[in-house]
Amino acid sequence: MSKEIALEMRKVSKYFGDLAANRDVDLTVYKGEILAVLGENGCGKTTLMNMIAGIYFPDAGNIFINGKEVVIRSPKDAFAHGVGMIHQHFKLVDLFTAAENVVLGIKGEGRYRKKTINERVQAIADRYGFHLDPQKKIYEMSVSEKQTVEIIKVLYRGADLLILDEPTAVLTPQETEKLFAVLRRMRDDGKSILIITHKLHEVLSVSDRVAVLRKGEHIATVETATTTSEELTEMMVGKKVELNIERPEPKNTCDRLVVKNLNLSDVEGVQILNNVSFEARAGEILGIAGIAGSGQRELLEAIAGLQHLSTGEILYHNPKTDKVEDLKNKTPLQIRELGVRLSFVPEDRLGMGLVGNMDIVDNMMLRSYRRGHSMFVDRKKPRDLAERIIKDLEVATPSSHTPVRRLSGGNVQKVLVGREIAASPTVLMAAYPVRGLDINSSYTIYNLLTEQKERGVAVIFVGEDLDVLVELCDRILVVCGGRVTGVVDGRTTTKEEIGILMTAHGQASENKAQEDETDA
Repeated sequence: MSKEIALEMRKVSKYFGDLAANRDVDLTVYKGEILAVLGENGCGKTTLMNMIAGIYFPDAGNIFINGKEVVIRSPKDAFAHGVGMIHQHFKLVDLFTAAENVVLGIKGEGRYRKKTINERVQAIADRYGFHLDPQKKIYEMSVSEKQTVEIIKVLYRGADLLILDEPTAVLTPQETEKLFAVLRRMRDDGKSILIITHKLHEVLSVSDRVAVLRKGEHIATVETATTTSEELTEMMVGKKVELNIERPEPKNTCDRLVVKNLNLSDVEGVQILNNVSFEARAGEILGIAGIAGSGQRELLEAIAGLQHLSTGEILYHNPKTDKVEDLKNKTPLQIRELGVRLSFVPEDRLGMGLVGNMDIVDNMMLRSYRRGHSMFVDRKKPRDLAERIIKDLEVATPSSHTPVRRLSGGNVQKVLVGREIAASPTVLMAAYPVRGLDINSSYTIYNLLTEQKERGVAVIFVGEDLDVLVELCDRILVVCGGRVTGVVDGRTTTKEEIGILMTAHGQASENKAQEDETDA
């Protein structure tokens, strides 16, 4: 039985000046399938999907939906043909409820009835297994809930073909599994789903077929069941990639940062960090592992001076003066000037990490403008730094004066991480530095962190992938529920051992609760 084609692209091309974002791309999507679109950062994945969604108009080629040639000049045209796109950066009104965001912009008949709209949104959520309160405000939601609203928004408008741009980039493993379960239910309901991604294990887990792009061209479309991660990587990059992280032995190690008995509570008095103690040594990479929300982010922010601690000490051994300084009462700027740098890759890279409307040079200058000695800003050093980062990290951009918001998500991230590494820190805290990056770019970042280690920098690496933590780090600090549950040797530990420590606090609490019940 032949499959029914939902979407077909023939010889589609898109140019930005002399740069070919896509060149003669052929792509076929069947009804009731999940097709993963795989490729390196800047290879044209998002541009290709934007042409289907009506955000860009192709310079050449044809698009067919349900066997009929169509012209899609706007998102409104795309919706008319049953195509909806869920973008990396959500387009929601924070003060509105989920249901209000879903119906925003739809011309309905008669009076707006809140109860009816809430019921319709809830019906869609129930049908596919989403967990959503239609009356909840957007600003009260987690990232995964906001993503759910975006998906329901396109389903409400009657979309049969859904495009998801890096849907798991900011989700926890648990949230990712829930999303994949929903996508499989949508596929079984006859929907066609296109996922832009570069996470190979997720591609192999959820997709039916994989389309690989390289430098704007369609390399091949293969059946997921018959391919491997090595084959996909080779197609993406154009050469064999050794998926081995180099880990040289630490040399001349000494304590650079000593954290003692840190305690931190939020505004409501809930304890986030509970008696945390550890050492970060010069010339080694200290990994931090833990389930999402275990206090990793708050710990690094406390060291960087962004959180007000209840009690505890953060002792910095200054290599320039040989003095020991307590960072607890210093300002974030004073801590940065000492050489303690935090490179945190947030969920909203443009909102928190960089200024989207500024170009790369100006984003470099944000770190150095205070050092100016006149009313005029010195642009030469930030420009040289921007050019060096673009070259070293292979940032795909027309020039250093391109606004950051025009770069792909992965290239935005390279700028964000590169800016901190280029500052020559003595302590580099890298939180989720490869979040949203393709495999080749990820290995570039791993190599940069290893280079920092070999230069005598104390590197603190917070990651989500246990395989990477075990291969990259010299020691791994495991946290659970704001407590340190263990420190293990990266060379001798296993993922299973780390996994047990990641849930140790919760199991201990559960055992204690059971003992209390028994005593009662």
